[in-house]
Amino acid sequence: MEKALLSARTSLMVCASFGCEGQGLVPCWSVLTVYTDGACIGNPGPGGWAWLVPEGQFASGAEPETTNNRMELTAVLEALRALPGPLEVVSDSQYVVNCFKERWYEKWEAKGWRTKGGEDRLNRDLWQPLVQLVRERKGQVTFKWVRGHADDPQNDLVDRLANEAARAQVGRAGRGVPDDLGPPDEPGRAQPSRTGAVLQKLSGWHLVVMGHRAPGLGGYDPSNPTASRVRRKIVEVVEGIYAVHPDVVVLTGLGLGAEMLGAEAAQVVGVPYVAALPYPNPDSVWPDPTRERYRGLIAGAQRTLMLSERPPKTRQQAGIAVGRGNSALIASAHGAVVVWDGTDTGIGRTVDRLERLIPDDLWIVAPN
Repeated sequence: MEKALLSARTSLMVCASFGCEGQGLVPCWSVLTVYTDGACIGNPGPGGWAWLVPEGQFASGAEPETTNNRMELTAVLEALRALPGPLEVVSDSQYVVNCFKERWYEKWEAKGWRTKGGEDRLNRDLWQPLVQLVRERKGQVTFKWVRGHADDPQNDLVDRLANEAARAQVGRAGRGVPDDLGPPDEPGRAQPSRTGAVLQKLSGWHLVVMGHRAPGLGGYDPSNPTASRVRRKIVEVVEGIYAVHPDVVVLTGLGLGAEMLGAEAAQVVGVPYVAALPYPNPDSVWPDPTRERYRGLIAGAQRTLMLSERPPKTRQQAGIAVGRGNSALIASAHGAVVVWDGTDTGIGRTVDRLERLIPDDLWIVAPN
């Protein structure tokens, strides 16, 4: 990609989009909306990134060995480098959007972009220049999250661009809507497995998070005081483990409650997490806000696995599938965090099992 040509096309596109007249660089102070997305085949594996301005310019690029989160970050970074002036960045990556909305980067900067163990923060080489670019724009860059695969035509288009780059390992740049793109990827990108053996083959130090469901953690609002307190406690545990095991990977079934909080804690600390789903589409009967939260966590996972290919037909079958999924997670665990109030007998049996398997690497988090 020719940087000079890209910059010139960008300048012309910005002026054309907002009716600027004249030649060369003309300041336009209306907010420009840019959609960004990243894709990865295998995660890690061949990846692609893309950004586009609706009815305007677009660009994409590829890397032979990367992760989905790195491609999400690269897409935003390349968009900011190419597009001057005020921007609204629209992304389906909560990893990216929440970092700026929740100002996670301030905590990372205060610690010198290093973990307690002295290791570089995950993806530091991309986060630092991105934060610097946003800061240099002095409040002119804002972020908006959009749910992926939710019939947003621009999100679908940028997703197709990123996936094309990942598959072909070739980027492109232009204007308008390309007519030769393939379909967007499938939500979740789950890989079916009839057993949990694939979990045991994953690289890294496996930290399983499980425990109480949402009703035992203050309800379904993830910002309720009990859930917020438990999330902070899990963050503290994960940070401590990361200091000792910098290759830690959080494993979670993403069930409502402790398992979702575990994934969110991994995002805060900046460590990868793997979603090991008990069966396809467990969110199908959940309310829309909860489904959005779930899909956001799926999109941020380093990898998504399906422990059973068949969706359950009854509550009993669903319970059996969840139990098998928990067994697979426990069998692959090097350590575990269990959210437990000390009275629930079902969770107590899980704690007993974990104490026999990994007594030195088991952390109990009380909801209160």
